[in-house]
Amino acid sequence: MRREGRLTPGQQNALDRLWPRYGLPPEHSLDAAAVFGRAAPLTLEIGFGNGASLAAMAAAEPTQDFIGIEVHRPGVGQLLRALENRDIRNVRVYCHDALEILRQCLGEASLDRVLLLFPDPWPKKKHHKRRIVQPDFAALVAGKLKPGGLFHLATDWQPYAAHMREVLDQSPLFAPDPTGANAHPPRTRTKFEQRAQRLGHQVSDLFYRRQPRTEPAGS
Repeated sequence: MRREGRLTPGQQNALDRLWPRYGLPPEHSLDAAAVFGRAAPLTLEIGFGNGASLAAMAAAEPTQDFIGIEVHRPGVGQLLRALENRDIRNVRVYCHDALEILRQCLGEASLDRVLLLFPDPWPKKKHHKRRIVQPDFAALVAGKLKPGGLFHLATDWQPYAAHMREVLDQSPLFAPDPTGANAHPPRTRTKFEQRAQRLGHQVSDLFYRRQPRTEPAGS
């Protein structure tokens, strides 16, 4: 569900002016080479918040391309302003439900990396079914990653970190990769991460690799 929040005049102006430049329509399949005008490694961030971390990553890795998904329009507007102000050209944005974008817009084995940083932990037990990290979601992400692609998750809620590990460790499509943190420049701390650290929460970064596809026996 889209959470409108309060748009500042600057965020609304950015959405009005810059969406045609950076925005992606949720009605069509993504052709990344056509959108970016090149073939380059492609990273997807699901739920980028205010976009500060995504903009920093894209600026630090100009030879790679980035897709961000966020339903919170003030955060989208804030990211668009940052992209324009810093002349960052290797980012495009969806303002739509992430599961629908994964299912309908992104091709199989089209992504080199997927980021899920500080999703809602839904801490109450009765709400655990609302957590985005579930077996079906893991299978969906795996289908969009290239073999060997990286799935990077982060949370400051340790019971959710344990849940993430349980889901991904039980998936035959993923294997933990303790070297994943070295594959890219260190990420910028998100707003939620900074708040968590002020509160003394432990932050867990989890890295999993998409396992190579295997042919069925007898094929």
